[in-house]
Amino acid sequence: MLTSVDTDLLRVLADPLRLQIVTLLAKETLCTTHLIEETGAKQTNLSNHLKVLREAGVVETEPCGRFTYYRLKPDVIASLAGQFADLAETARATAENSVKRSCP
Repeated sequence: MLTSVDTDLLRVLADPLRLQIVTLLAKETLCTTHLIEETGAKQTNLSNHLKVLREAGVVETEPCGRFTYYRLKPDVIASLAGQFADLAETARATAENSVKRSCP
């Protein structure tokens, strides 16, 4: 069952720009400049979204000179995917057993 923490993570990932950032970071570690080029977002907007992703534990940072590189934390995504897999398995078992609650 999904908990409030999971719901918060889903809200974080539901934003289209944040989802685009996560998708890009799944492929490679990128700095803010690269992410601006790839997404077309303004620097302040992108920084705000990266802050949300950092605070949610989805990405981690690595300073490199005057740049900050961002890397996706795959375990967070894998955990969420596992919870959805469990939810799907529960739904399959329920469908196979045709469990229905009686109407009053």
